[in-house]
Amino acid sequence: MSERRGAGGGRWRPGGRAGCSPGAPRAPDGAGPAPEPESPRPSPGAEGASGRPDPYCSSSSEELEADPGQPRLRGRSSDAWPLSPAASPPPPTAPRDFEGPGGAARDRPAEESLRGRSSDAWPLSPAASLPPPTAPRDFEGPGGAARDRPAEESPGGDAAAAEKAPPPPTLYVQLHGETARRLEADEKPLQIQNDYLFQLGFGALWRVQEEGLDSEVGCLIRFYAGKPHSTGSSERVQLSGTYSVRKGKLHLPVSRWARRQVTLCGTCLIVSSVKDSVAGKMHVLPLIGGKVEEVRKHQHCLALSSSGPQSQTYCICFDTFTEYLRWLRQVSKVASQRISSVDLSCCSLEHLPANLFYSQDLTHLNLKQNFLRQNPSLPTARGLSELQRFTKLKSLNLSNNHLGDFPLAVCSIPTLAELNVSCNALRAVPAAVGAMHNLQTFLLDGNFLQTLPAELENMHQLSYLGLSFNEFTDFPEVLEKLTAVDKLCMSGNCMETLRLQALRKMPHIKHVDLRLNLIRKLIADEVDFLPHVTQLDLRDNKLGGLDAMVFNNLEVLHCERNQLVTLSICGCVLKALYASSNELVQLDVCPVPNYLSYMDVSRNCLENVPEWVCESRKLEVLDVGHNQICELPARLFCNSSLRKLLAGHNQLTRLPERLERTPVEVLDVQHNQLLELPPSLLMKADSLRFLNASANKLETLPPATLSEETNSILQELYLTNNNLTDKCVPLLTGHPHLKILHMAYNRLQSFPASKMAKLEELEEIDLSGNKLKAVPTTIMNCRRMHTVTAHSNCIEVFPEVMQLPEIKCVDLSCNELSEVTLPENLPPKLQELDLTGNPRLALDHRTLELLNNIRCFKIDQPSAGDASGAPAVWSHGYTEASGVKNKLCVAALSVNNFCDNREALYGVFDGDRNVEVPYLLQCTMSDILAEELQKTKNEEEYMVNTFIVMQRKLGTAGQKLGGAAVLCHIRHDPVDPGGPFTLTSANVGKCQTVLCRNGKPLPLSRSYVMSCEEELRRIKRYKAIITEDGKVNGVTESTRILGYTFLHPSVVPRPHVQSVALSPQDEFFILGSKGLWDSLSVEEAVGAARSVPDALAAAKKLCTLAQSYGCRESVSAVVVQLSVPEDSFCCCELAAAASLPPPSPGVFTPASGAAARERPADGLGAPSSSSGLASEMSSELSTSEMSSEVGSTASDEPPPPGVLGEGSSCDTPL
Repeated sequence: MSERRGAGGGRWRPGGRAGCSPGAPRAPDGAGPAPEPESPRPSPGAEGASGRPDPYCSSSSEELEADPGQPRLRGRSSDAWPLSPAASPPPPTAPRDFEGPGGAARDRPAEESLRGRSSDAWPLSPAASLPPPTAPRDFEGPGGAARDRPAEESPGGDAAAAEKAPPPPTLYVQLHGETARRLEADEKPLQIQNDYLFQLGFGALWRVQEEGLDSEVGCLIRFYAGKPHSTGSSERVQLSGTYSVRKGKLHLPVSRWARRQVTLCGTCLIVSSVKDSVAGKMHVLPLIGGKVEEVRKHQHCLALSSSGPQSQTYCICFDTFTEYLRWLRQVSKVASQRISSVDLSCCSLEHLPANLFYSQDLTHLNLKQNFLRQNPSLPTARGLSELQRFTKLKSLNLSNNHLGDFPLAVCSIPTLAELNVSCNALRAVPAAVGAMHNLQTFLLDGNFLQTLPAELENMHQLSYLGLSFNEFTDFPEVLEKLTAVDKLCMSGNCMETLRLQALRKMPHIKHVDLRLNLIRKLIADEVDFLPHVTQLDLRDNKLGGLDAMVFNNLEVLHCERNQLVTLSICGCVLKALYASSNELVQLDVCPVPNYLSYMDVSRNCLENVPEWVCESRKLEVLDVGHNQICELPARLFCNSSLRKLLAGHNQLTRLPERLERTPVEVLDVQHNQLLELPPSLLMKADSLRFLNASANKLETLPPATLSEETNSILQELYLTNNNLTDKCVPLLTGHPHLKILHMAYNRLQSFPASKMAKLEELEEIDLSGNKLKAVPTTIMNCRRMHTVTAHSNCIEVFPEVMQLPEIKCVDLSCNELSEVTLPENLPPKLQELDLTGNPRLALDHRTLELLNNIRCFKIDQPSAGDASGAPAVWSHGYTEASGVKNKLCVAALSVNNFCDNREALYGVFDGDRNVEVPYLLQCTMSDILAEELQKTKNEEEYMVNTFIVMQRKLGTAGQKLGGAAVLCHIRHDPVDPGGPFTLTSANVGKCQTVLCRNGKPLPLSRSYVMSCEEELRRIKRYKAIITEDGKVNGVTESTRILGYTFLHPSVVPRPHVQSVALSPQDEFFILGSKGLWDSLSVEEAVGAARSVPDALAAAKKLCTLAQSYGCRESVSAVVVQLSVPEDSFCCCELAAAASLPPPSPGVFTPASGAAARERPADGLGAPSSSSGLASEMSSELSTSEMSSEVGSTASDEPPPPGVLGEGSSCDTPL
């Protein structure tokens, strides 16, 4: 496993100016969730999201049509201002969830009018769009913010002129840069904006008004006067450029070559009629079903032809061979698609484009995520009632259109086999649906349905009916008549009891999905057996016990995350059992499950492994981790099918002594009380490839062979945090195929060179936390080695790691190095060298110059000194490590002297799989907090507002990407400056803080996931779809997290905030990313940090333990040691003691911490190697879309007076 680490430390002293060491900033290279595969996407007509020409039409000379029946901008009325936050969700018929500025609505004089305003609407991505010849009129200012106009702009005087004036354009609202929706006649922009900002988490009306004035809110909510033609355009453009174009076949002499703008948009080729411009007439060539031919007479030339008897041909000559290949690949893919399938999803459609009806042979139509209406207001517009004209339509997707009422027209399409009307706020299904006799798939998920009409029984071919996330309290009776339906999908409803008698009446049902209901009990009602049910899913309910013996043919049972104490199952045909995260003390399966292959009963209260498990001859995977098991049965290892055994986090004191030939390939027994491993384990387990015995009490290892020959195929060995001594090292040579070896935090004093020489296939080694004085020189024999981690030892001589051709990461921090010996040329793949925490190390100028060629080189920076000599109140250390994919998706923030040397600020940010969001959070949050401190003294208020403001600061990056964050702020109580220090922690996602008080952990954070009842209720209220892996719309399992604005209001950035007064009993606190807390309990983390006196070494230890325990993702830890005196300090005394002017808030000025190579002028640490330093920031984060304050933590200017002072409330009037 490759690793990327960063480290730093610093100390704060009263009256002194100490430095601080941030986590290294990284250039973004992450990407959000992969989009779902799409069908061919022809551009829509005038109602499409794209401003480009209609692919069905030969011209783009469409004009903006102002609908006189649509809402105009009116003068402000009293009800435009909410009297209280909008806490309830929008009504089911109300479209989507509304948001704020960048199209921010503002007050206007009552006499103001839109007439006379003719400037263009502001597009979100002007560079990526093809503007139509006539653009819609504008209702917004820069960033999308709506601007006030003086009363003089209103037309006046001449009534005749007023009558001739064009009608004002329709108002549109756009959320998160996605599709734009027309406002209804009774909707007010300012009310919509205020409701959205209240929904984000702002608590005060004055703050909502202030936030609404910021143009940056345009990335969240934006208003337009007239339809924004740029909406969605950039997604449809695949290729674009200016090339030599000729219309018609080459053998025709009438046409000439001319330079024209050519664009491949959706499934069409668009050719402009003017050179280097998209103005004028646009020629559109549909490519689906057409031909793509290579023209051999001309270099880099393609001939593109449309299908049909009246096909047209365009010949295009490209400038380079690379462009030629790129276009050939894309247009060939489009031309090979079916002409009978059309994708018009996410196009802001309000009615069906006229061009859609040119093809009567349409069989598949995707209209999801639009704003289609049953009966459009325009008399010429085509509503959903026109869908019945498609007499050959088989598949229709109308999901996420906020219809409110079921579209009756679809009931008149006799050929329809698949219909999706999910997430449309439907409250009833009409009886007319019974006319769809050929319907096979009917999706009604995410609505407000409580009943179904009896006429559904006429759908004799219906095989799949989706009813998840509705309001059903019982099984609809009509399900008894739908005999072709074999899966009952009713997850996320309101069922409190499961009536087995109702299931008995549905013998055709084989798969029952009832997860995320409120089921507390099963009512048998004299039911003997239910042999037809083969799969039962009861995850995330409230069951205290489950007797599933009535399901005598059950193959798969899911009952995770209930409150089960007892579980009884019929094992006749049982194949898979998932029962983790309960309170099980008894598990009965009868008869013996001879077909059982997978069993997960982890995180329960079992004290032993049931005997019947040993008799399950086909069992391949067994997970009994996180229980109270004291002994594993010997017969378990004799199972000829068992491949994976996970028994970590139990109370095992020994493993079975006598082991025969066991087929186990993966064995995890970490976090037990093992004193030794069975002597025959590694000899008999000749299939063993992975062994994790970390966090035990092992003092030695069993031999792999009794002779020189060995059959061991062991590849990964984790033995961290044991009591192993030098005696065990020779035994490692019995595993010649070893690739990963972790022996950190043992009692090793040496590693014989002869033994290392025999581990030639070794790729990664971690020997940290021992007492090694040297790394053997024979490490050069390990030619595949890419990661060497040996921090926290006593190493005095720099090892020969620079001779390794594949080396990428070397961590020798916290040792006793005095010099570094380097070859003439550094290894070509070396990305990181960490030498921090070596106080005796002195590098000459030549060595420093050579090491500066490493992408991320870390070394201690000489201390700036401390003029006051006062004792340190807090000091910190941090570290970061990348995951197995070598991407560092975490970042750390550490500011020891925040706000005039009297406060401190620390943070950890986790982007899961993206680099971009953690980088932005690291650069920006300290500035935002400094500004919020000037507006309020309340800890919860300024922390909450900091996170919400950060939501808009993420800009377009936060629309599709997201990240967890934890922020800790230390300060004196502003009301009582002579009082104690206060530690305020705020977090979203799974980044958390734990305070060590009197040697015991005190959690200060909370993780908001589906297991939180209040969060689950909120998510259900907004009809979000929770996938089987517990993620909102399949994206994130956290319901409170920064970014992912497209999931609003289901996912919000409001943090959990907790403040505690620090006392002398508080030793330190730990900030960690998701990977840290998923691998370590708070108790173990506190115990590990207490055992290391230095903050930097403590942070290093936490990350090393997490990786050895199985963490495969990026991990970061910040440890802040505290030394709070008995007598509290006074703020004025601290300020008077300072001998140097303070840095601006958020400046990372290293004092005694780590200095990274390539430290830019802004004072930030250099990016880590795996962060993609060489790559530029995503084009989405342009300066026009991101605040100029992003990265302004590097300012050399002193902070404003309000920051240096105690802070005062904002005096902005309401």
